[in-house]
Amino acid sequence: MSEMIDQQDLAAQFGEKPEKPEKPWQATARMFYTNKAAVFGLIGFLIVILLGLFGPIIFGADPFDIAGKPLMEPQDANPLGTDYLGRDILSGVIYGARPTMIIAITATVCATVIGISIGAIAGFYGGKIDNFLMRFTEFFQVLPSLVFAMVIVAVFEPSFLIVVLAIGTTTWTPLARLARAEFLKIKEREFVLAARALGAQNIRLILRVILPNALPPLIIAITLRVGTTIIFEAALSFLGLTDPSIMTWGRMIGLSRDYFFEAWWTVTFPGLAILFTALFIALIGDGLNDAFNPKLRRR
Repeated sequence: MSEMIDQQDLAAQFGEKPEKPEKPWQATARMFYTNKAAVFGLIGFLIVILLGLFGPIIFGADPFDIAGKPLMEPQDANPLGTDYLGRDILSGVIYGARPTMIIAITATVCATVIGISIGAIAGFYGGKIDNFLMRFTEFFQVLPSLVFAMVIVAVFEPSFLIVVLAIGTTTWTPLARLARAEFLKIKEREFVLAARALGAQNIRLILRVILPNALPPLIIAITLRVGTTIIFEAALSFLGLTDPSIMTWGRMIGLSRDYFFEAWWTVTFPGLAILFTALFIALIGDGLNDAFNPKLRRR
């Protein structure tokens, strides 16, 4: 404390304004943007988002249209080649970005709402409620997520909504356990007890007091969940368990899997799109993990 006062006095003597302490969100942003890998991942992910939003408008071609002879190698007319029906691979990659990202983000939101709700209630109330909700969570956790999602899509019509619900309702368990752990840790802290003593209701304690303080690890987990959901959606599309009227990267791979050794480009380029998008999200998650780490912010 005395060193801080001396520095402020020296700054005042030389006419300099003392530096203001850095706010937590500023320190977090600074740590994130000094991480080159995280910034690279963020730029790459934004490019994928922009490709999905504006690529179809700029490019203009329909991914279901016949653009040339079947299984044509990459050339000037078709930079990424054509598939077994003569459809342009580049058009499919560009058009596939939008539905792939929409399904991934929407399903992640669905899993986040379910997982955090169950985890927050279990961690906050404890006792029998916690025991019941954790047994319910374990029931879903022991089920193979992909197989469970396949059953849901197979029973119902393989539409966009069903795919989102299938992924969201089978991948929420890690978020529930993480939210429960954070609520158990935070609910006994002094500021929560003080808010309770001042008459704060349980819903306010959950949403306005505990949840904001539990968000950093949850944000990291949610970010990484988007990348996992992209791979999950690609697996369902690969198996043909998605809307046949929507072109996604996984569907492109699934339709051309029998021609891989004859025409490698039909599978490779959609696969690279999935790989790099998942990599970009993983880099963002690692950057957020470092940025929210208070020990690293003090360096």
